[in-house]
Formats: sequence, C-alpha cells, structure tokens
Amino acid sequence: MTSHDVVGRLRKITGERSIGHLGTLDPMATGVLPLLLGKFTRLAQYFSSAEKSYTGTIRFGFATDTYDAEGEAVGPDCLPVLTLEQVRAAAARFHGEMEQMPPSYSAKKIAGKPAYKLAREGKPVELKPATVRISSFEITALDGAEAAFTMSISAGGYVRSVAHELGQDLGCGAHLSSLRRTQAGVFTLTGAHTLDELEPLAGNVEALEELCVHPRSLLPEMPSVTGDAIALGRLRNGAQANLPEFSGAPLVKVFAGQRELVGIAKRVAGTLFQPMVVLSGQ
Repeated sequence: MTSHDVVGRLRKITGERSIGHLGTLDPMATGVLPLLLGKFTRLAQYFSSAEKSYTGTIRFGFATDTYDAEGEAVGPDCLPVLTLEQVRAAAARFHGEMEQMPPSYSAKKIAGKPAYKLAREGKPVELKPATVRISSFEITALDGAEAAFTMSISAGGYVRSVAHELGQDLGCGAHLSSLRRTQAGVFTLTGAHTLDELEPLAGNVEALEELCVHPRSLLPEMPSVTGDAIALGRLRNGAQANLPEFSGAPLVKVFAGQRELVGIAKRVAGTLFQPMVVLSGQ
C-alpha cells in the first residue's frame, strides 16, 4: 500500500476530499503516516521540518537498485561474516549533519518528474546530494546477515540510503529489509490508528474527530493563545490584532475556545499579530 492508497481509503471513510499526508512512507514500510484533513491541510508548510524516527532491519550481502527489499539485486549474495562490533563501528559515522545522496528510486523530482518514474523508464537519474541530520543511529542486534536498528533522521532524509552506504563501507553491499516509522514530529505510533479501526466509524463524524490529535497539541513549538471576539474578528478578516501573548515567540496558534483553531499568526511587534493562515470564519 502506498501513502496515496492510504489517503484514498481515508477519503472513503471520512467523506473528506481534501486530505494530505506529511511525508511519503515507502510501500514496504509500516508505521506512522500523519494525515491532515480538510482545512488543516493549510498547515502542511509548518510540519516540513519535523524529524522522523524509525526501527528496522538491514540485510547485508548484496545491494539493490532501490536500496530496499523491493528492488532488484545488484551483484551476487556474498554471505558476509560480520560481528556486531564491526557493524556498530561502521555505523558510527552516520551521525550529525552530513551530505546524503537520495536513491534513484525516490520521490525527489527532476524537472518536475519523480526520480522513480525516470528510473523505471530506464532514463538517467541525476540527483544532487542533500544535507540531512541524523540525531541517532543505533545497531541494536545482529542475527547472521541481518542487523536491527533504530534511527532518528531529519525531514527529507532516506533510511534506505544509510543502509546502502553502510553496505558499501563494509564492502559487502546491503539493503533495507524492513522499516517501521515510530514517530513523525509530535505524531507517535502509540497515538496512531489503523485503517481497520477507522473503517467501522465511516460517516460518524464525532467519533472520527475524537480520534484526531487535539488541535492544541499540534505544532508544540508555537504557543497557543485564545483571542477575544474583537481580535478574532480582525484576524479572520486578514487584519492585524492584539493578542494576550507575551512569550516573544514569532508564531502562535490562535484559538476561539479550547478546540477551535482559528489560524496561525505572526508577531509584528509586542502583542500585535498578523494572520498568516486562517482556518475558521465566524
């Protein structure tokens, strides 16, 4: 199942046509896929830098053209003899800020076309390295030719590329054999719901809304502030307004009551704010 397939199923469950996901999850992967519904799709720009965490396995012995288990093998299986200490030592360099080459089979666009489509057509794929940040990468176990790991990596980073490069460093080739996203920003696996859980609730708006993340929990780096009727009216009409917010934060979430997120506002000076995104009217 692709991320697009998940969006399609959720459209049928909720009846909401406007749905977007916050970062593609590869078809072979499982785990957290944050989705924005309806008016909340306008907030996508504020989630673009969210770090993501994973667990998974890397199979040593041969690389693949996609850098994961869905690709074609590149070269024979060399059946490497590795120790946990060797793999951990090789993995140690994958930490902090570094340049990473995205896989040819990826959603990165070249002249407006996804790289994976060009690769499937046998056309040249000329990607440029991107700067990513790996805040943690731990090899937790080694069972024969397969290593288990945990990783936290910045938005736009590819776990597949790390697996591929680790195999190159060890001289035996490697590919990502399984992957599970455990967290994407504030969205965690423990707070996620399966499609099978959601499908019996099709058409029940209240029940579905209860399963959604509370708006005040979104974008925790932005303080929440409740505006009065005058301020909210001005912000909803695109005008600047004064809000009782004194933290000095550049952006705030503006609420009418506890749950209704009116929008995102930018501090102009002191307590004067300019609306950046407006989600609700009167």
